[in-house]
Amino acid sequence: MSGDELENYEAEMELQLYREYRDVVGLFRYVVETERRFYLANSVDLKARSEGGEVFFEILLEDAWVWDIYRTARFVKRVRVLSFKDVNVEELPQRDDLQLPQDGPALG
Repeated sequence: MSGDELENYEAEMELQLYREYRDVVGLFRYVVETERRFYLANSVDLKARSEGGEVFFEILLEDAWVWDIYRTARFVKRVRVLSFKDVNVEELPQRDDLQLPQDGPALG
């Protein structure tokens, strides 16, 4: 595989990952960024820890999706992440417009 083919392959994988993210982001409450990964999750527990004078963060995520093009299973039930760098947690706006009609789902 040439360098150009590898670059094209990685660009296509990144585009597919972005499309998947766009499709699933509405299913989650939080966005979590660490120095190594980007996550979507429905439950986030972030704790600052200290050991031997070093401060680090322990993040426990439940019902999560992981942004990683090399991972085949991006949906995970529980994730425990340790980070010695900054962690960003944002709550996503709730999408109230995604409600089923009063009389149930429409079947076509």
